[in-house]
Amino acid sequence: MSCDEIASCGSGRDCPFVLCLSLLAPEALAREIRDDAGRWIDITDRPQRIVSLDDADLTVPLLELGVVPIASQGRLGKAGHRFLRSGLTLTGLDFDNTRMTFLGMQPVDVEAVAALKPDLILTFKGRPTPPEQLQAIAPTVVIDDIARGPDGVYDFLAELTGREDELATIRRRYQAQIIQLRKMAGDNPPMISVISATGDRKLSVERRYGSLGLVLRDAGFASPDIIRSIPENSGAVFSPEALPEFDADIIFDTYRNDRNETRENARQRLENMLPGYCRFLSACRKGRYYFLPRDEAKSTTYAARMMAIATITAMVSSLP
Repeated sequence: MSCDEIASCGSGRDCPFVLCLSLLAPEALAREIRDDAGRWIDITDRPQRIVSLDDADLTVPLLELGVVPIASQGRLGKAGHRFLRSGLTLTGLDFDNTRMTFLGMQPVDVEAVAALKPDLILTFKGRPTPPEQLQAIAPTVVIDDIARGPDGVYDFLAELTGREDELATIRRRYQAQIIQLRKMAGDNPPMISVISATGDRKLSVERRYGSLGLVLRDAGFASPDIIRSIPENSGAVFSPEALPEFDADIIFDTYRNDRNETRENARQRLENMLPGYCRFLSACRKGRYYFLPRDEAKSTTYAARMMAIATITAMVSSLP
């Protein structure tokens, strides 16, 4: 069929309208999906110009799936350095070695988004920029990361971008490592806690703390009852008096490495919260209280999960 014939074809039997559309402009083909705000959205199949409005939990997972957005929300360092939180350490990619446009911190620069002419905008539920405002620029998909959980977010991102095969390969590698960790931990794996003191002298704890929590769940490690009482995909704040209830064979804590913190900052927050905190925790008294960089521990990417597997393996192997 010639180009002229394609251009003039209608909806007859010999030249179906759908065939005509696919031959003329395959990039214009769309499919309808329902986002987590309950809105039906027409999106381009395999979008090429994606804008992400969350760096750590949308942009970095997209990069891990092999999708480089044209722009992303990001962070600013003290010297004005623009970066994706955990992007460089987990994927090797950031604003300085890709063509991603920096959209600022939250709320993002909406005018900058419009100027980029995206074919898909991704945002999380509850973010400050209204999806209706973004929808006027391009198809906007709202994702409820709390309801879906980390694995559900990955499933949705892979579906939206046509990266299901890539996700399947990443998960297969991860599952192979989880099987090894389960074998190493044995039939009676040790109990592990993940906690952090806050700046206002409270204890912040999540049911599944990023990569650490996901690995602990998948590998079958136990956690104290007080952590299991927290709803799935949620967190809670506790008073200092509750600290002994979080005791375990191993305790992990984190510090904000994206703010140039060190383990001493996290330790000092604990000391400010409850002076002499170590005497209330057998794990601490036995030298099994470990401080980890939060960017990697908090991320839910598979790269972070595999780093967590290596860390947990090393710590558990050191137990008597």
